[in-house]
Amino acid sequence: MRNFGKKKVPTEISLSVLLFLLLQVWFPPQINANVPTGDIAVNCGESGDTTFDARKWFGDVDSNRMLFSLIEPHTVEGQSSVHADARAPIPPNVAPVPFGSARLSQSQFTYSFPVVTKGPKFLRLHFYPTWYANFVPYNALFSVKAGNFSLLKDFNASLWVVHDKVIIIKEYCINVESDERLNVTFLPSKDHFDAYAFINGIEVVSMPPLLYYTDPNDREWDPTKFQIVGGGSGYQIQSDRALENLYRVNVGGNDLPPSHDTGMFRSWENDHDHLQSRERPLSTQTGFYLKNDLIYKSDPNYTAPSDVYLSARSYGQHENANYNVTWEFEADSEFSYMIRLLFCEFDPKIQKYGDRTFQIFITDALVEEQADVIKWSGGNLIPTHRDYALLNSAAPRLPSKKLVSIKLQRLPRGLIATTSYHDVILNGIEIFKISDTNNNLAGANPERPLPPPPPLPIQSSKTSSKTPIFMGAAVAVSILVLASVIATIEVFRRRRRAPDTEESPWKTKSTEGSSLPSQLCRYFTITELRAATNNFDDVFIIGVGGFGNVYKGYIDDATPVAIKRLKAGSQQGVDEFLNEIGMLLQLRHIHLVSLIGYCNDGAEMILVYDFMQRGTVREYLYGSDYPPLSWKQRLEILLGAARGLQYLHAGAKHNIIHRDVKTTNILLDEKWVAKVSDFGLSKVGPTGTSTTHVSTIVKGSLGYLDPEYYKRQRLTLKSDVYSFGVVLLEVLCARPPLLRTLDKPKVSLVDWFRKCNECGNVDQTVDPYLRDSISGESLRSYCQLALSCLHDDGNQRPSMSDVVGALEFATQLVENAQDNKFDGTQVEKKREEKPLLFVSDEGSTDVRFSSTDDSGSRVTTTSGSSEDQTLVPANVFSEIGNPRAR
Repeated sequence: MRNFGKKKVPTEISLSVLLFLLLQVWFPPQINANVPTGDIAVNCGESGDTTFDARKWFGDVDSNRMLFSLIEPHTVEGQSSVHADARAPIPPNVAPVPFGSARLSQSQFTYSFPVVTKGPKFLRLHFYPTWYANFVPYNALFSVKAGNFSLLKDFNASLWVVHDKVIIIKEYCINVESDERLNVTFLPSKDHFDAYAFINGIEVVSMPPLLYYTDPNDREWDPTKFQIVGGGSGYQIQSDRALENLYRVNVGGNDLPPSHDTGMFRSWENDHDHLQSRERPLSTQTGFYLKNDLIYKSDPNYTAPSDVYLSARSYGQHENANYNVTWEFEADSEFSYMIRLLFCEFDPKIQKYGDRTFQIFITDALVEEQADVIKWSGGNLIPTHRDYALLNSAAPRLPSKKLVSIKLQRLPRGLIATTSYHDVILNGIEIFKISDTNNNLAGANPERPLPPPPPLPIQSSKTSSKTPIFMGAAVAVSILVLASVIATIEVFRRRRRAPDTEESPWKTKSTEGSSLPSQLCRYFTITELRAATNNFDDVFIIGVGGFGNVYKGYIDDATPVAIKRLKAGSQQGVDEFLNEIGMLLQLRHIHLVSLIGYCNDGAEMILVYDFMQRGTVREYLYGSDYPPLSWKQRLEILLGAARGLQYLHAGAKHNIIHRDVKTTNILLDEKWVAKVSDFGLSKVGPTGTSTTHVSTIVKGSLGYLDPEYYKRQRLTLKSDVYSFGVVLLEVLCARPPLLRTLDKPKVSLVDWFRKCNECGNVDQTVDPYLRDSISGESLRSYCQLALSCLHDDGNQRPSMSDVVGALEFATQLVENAQDNKFDGTQVEKKREEKPLLFVSDEGSTDVRFSSTDDSGSRVTTTSGSSEDQTLVPANVFSEIGNPRAR
C-alpha cells in the first residue's frame, strides 16, 4: 500500500535524487506489478485481463478473484439477463480499453471491492453510450450508488455527449473504513420502459488521505487556505462527505493523460474550452526548467504533475491593456463546491514578495485582494495552492445549472504601486462537487431532450396501449427542438437584415462573438480562417460546388479542417448554411461528419468541419485513378454509413430525414471510417404515429430521388432508404445512377439492375473487379437488400435499423467464408477500363477527374409550378476538384 505520509525536503540533499526516492515510496512502479496495490481497474464485459497503456485491467466475466466480486440477481421474468460480453465499434480516438466492451442489464447489479486499508479512494466510472446489440442508447436510464452515497440518478450518458466527446468519465472521492467493502450498485430506472444500466470500466484507486480532505486535528493546518466565497474562512471537508470531480484543468498547457499524473491516474484537460477572455491572453510556458527543479515545501509532490506547475496563463509579454482573464464552468445550482487553484512562480524575474500581485474573483466575489504566489509558497519554483468553498445558495427556484467563473485581474490603480510586475498567473484548476446532507451527489442531466423511440412497426392487429404515450413524447420533443432551431435561424436572419456599409442584400453585420451558445459550437473570426487558408489561397481548394469553395485549412496551428465558404449572392447557400448549423448542433455520432464551428462575419458565411482524409466514397468507385476497394471494405463502409443514417432516423433527439443520401455525401477518414455529410437539405421527420410524412417541395439529387417523394411531394424516412438503395447499387456496380452515354436500357442504374435481376443476369451489373470475389450467398443477400430498399411502395421498404442488420449479416458472411479470395488481403489492382465521361440529363458536364457525373446535380420541384425542374449545383462536398485528401 502506498504511504502518503508528509515529507519535508532537506535543502542540502540533491533534489533530483530525493524526488526519485520519494516517488518510489509514494507511488511504486505500476508497469511490472501483477496486482497493483491500491489500484483496481475493471474492464467490464471482458473475460480476460488486459494490459493497456502500461496498466493492468481485470476482466469481470467468469472472474473468481479476491480483487472484486460481481453480484447479479437472478433473472426476473420479463427482464433480460446481464449481457456480460456486449460490444460495439469504437471510433479511432477512443481507447479500446475499457470502452471496447460493456456490461449491460435491465436488472440491478453490484460490483463489490474489498478495502485493504481505510481512507479516501478515487472511484471512476467509464461510459461509452452507443448501440449495444438490441440495447438502444436512449433506454440507458439508471442510477448508481456507492456505499451510502447516491452518485447518479436517472442518468442517461447520451445526453452528456457534446462536440467530439463520445465517452463520459465520472470521478468521485469516497472515504472507506478498513472493515467495509466498497459496493457500487447500478439500478435501471423503474419508470422508463425497457430501461437498462451499463458500464464500460471501473477504477478504484487509493489517494493520499489529506489530498482533498481536511484533518481537523492537524495543528499545522492553515484555516486561511480554505476560504468561503463571499466571506469567511476555515471551511473543512470531513471524511463523511463524498466529492465529485467536475473539472481538472492544466491552465496554459496541454491535455495530460492519466499516465502523466502523479500515480493516481487523474486526467488534466487544457483550458481552451473554458477560457472566456479575448484572444490576446497567451499561455506562458517554460521550456528550459527541468521537472526536478521544482521545490516541494508547502505542497507534496503528488498534488499535481510538474507539467501543470510549469505552464501557466498570464497577460503575455508587452501587454498594456487591462482586461480580465476569465474561465467559466457549468455546475449544478443546488450543490456546494470546492475550488482549488494551483500556483507556481517559475518566471526568474519573480523572486520576492510584491514582485507580482493581483486580484482573484470567484463568481464575481473578491476572494484575494492581493494574491501573491511567492508569499504563499515561500519562493520561486515552489508549488502551492489555495482552496475556496462556494456554498449552495438557499434561494428558491434556482435554475438547475449555473456558471462558476474564476477571474484574474490586475491590481486597481490605487494598489499598482504595491507590485513590480502588473500581471497575473494561474497554473491549474480543480472543481469538486460536495455531497449534500442526504449523501447525494446526483445532479440533473443536461437540459437536452431524450431521443424519441424508433418508428413503430406497422401492425395489422390491435395497436399497443403505449402508443399515445409515445406520440405525446415525440410531439413534445419535436416542438422543443423545432423551437430551438427556429430561434437560431431567426437570430441569423435578424443579423442579416442589420444595416451595413457593403453592398450586399443578404450581408450580415460584423460580429466578434457567436450568437449561439459557445459550448455548442465554436465561433471563428474571419481573421482566423484567412490565416488557416493563407487568405483563401486557391492552392487549398479541395472542392467547388453550388454553395461555394471548400478549402483545406489548419486551425490551432496543427488541426486540419474542411472550410466551406459561401460564395457571395448564393441565396440557396444561405438557407443551407442556416439549416446545417441548426441540424448539426444537435447531432453527434461517429458516422456523421462533425461541425466544428462557423463564421458569420460581414459578408462571410463559413462552416468548419472535421477534415476527412480520404475524401468521398465515389472517388474509390469510378472517375479517379484510385485503386478499387475490396468487397469487404465496401461492406464496412456501407455499414458505417447505414449506422449514421440509423442514428438520424431513430437515435437522434428527433427523427431527421437527410434528403440527399449519395456516395459523394459519404466521406472517409484516414482509418476508412464512413461519415455521412451535408445536412443542408435535411428536415425534421414526421412526429407521432398518426403522421406518416412531411409535405415539402422536392429537393435532392437526380438518380437518388425516391419516386414516391418526387411524384407526391411526401417526404418520409423511407425516402432516405430508397436513396441508400441506389448507393448500394452504385457501390456494387461501380457506376453512376444515371449514365446518358450508354444505351437507353442502361441509362438508369436502378432500372438496368432490376431488369438484369429478373433475367437472372445480375453478374453483368457487378463491378468487374469484384466478380470473382463475391460468393453467391453474399451476392444474393446483398441484392435482396438493395431491391427491398428500392421498392416503389415506401411502406414495403426496410427501416435503416433493418438495413444495418442486413449489412452486418453480409459482412459476417465475408469474414466467415474460408474460401473467400477477396477478403481485403488480396493485393489491390487498378481498374483496366479507362475513365468514363459522364454527361447529365440536361447536358451539363462535371469535369472532376476528367469525368462528369450528372447525379451530383440537385433538382428542386414545386408543385403547381410552370417550371417542373430547376437544376441547382450540388453542394460543395459533392463536387471535388482534386483527387487528393479531404
